[in-house]
Amino acid sequence: MTQLFLLGRVILGAYFIFGGFEHFQKLTPMSEMAAKAGVPAPAAAIALSGLLLLIGGASILLGVAPKLGVLALALFLVPVTLTMHRFWQEDGTRRMMDFVNFTKNFGLLGAVVMLVAIPEPWPFSLHIGHRLSRILHPVRT
Repeated sequence: MTQLFLLGRVILGAYFIFGGFEHFQKLTPMSEMAAKAGVPAPAAAIALSGLLLLIGGASILLGVAPKLGVLALALFLVPVTLTMHRFWQEDGTRRMMDFVNFTKNFGLLGAVVMLVAIPEPWPFSLHIGHRLSRILHPVRT
């Protein structure tokens, strides 16, 4: 079962990491789309959202500070979904595409939020926080 959990983490984490890199690789066209949607400071918003994706994806993938990773992904998914995928304001093909992305993002949000219920440390995780804690506060005998 732990191997399946690891496989799921790799797939989900990689999905968000790739999305984060795409935000930086396509900063200009994505900023133009965000500007059309009325996003203030669109280039900064795209860069920030890319950073949230990278932090969240890496956290899930590596099992490092997963609650922080979930928070980063929720801070990405909720506003982006409500701002960029307003299917209720569109017609035709655009409405269908936005509806698909809207529901996909909320499905991803549900999957990510469930990760908070997994006890830490996660199997096959980098236990950086635990190791750092032992370094900073060694047990004295």
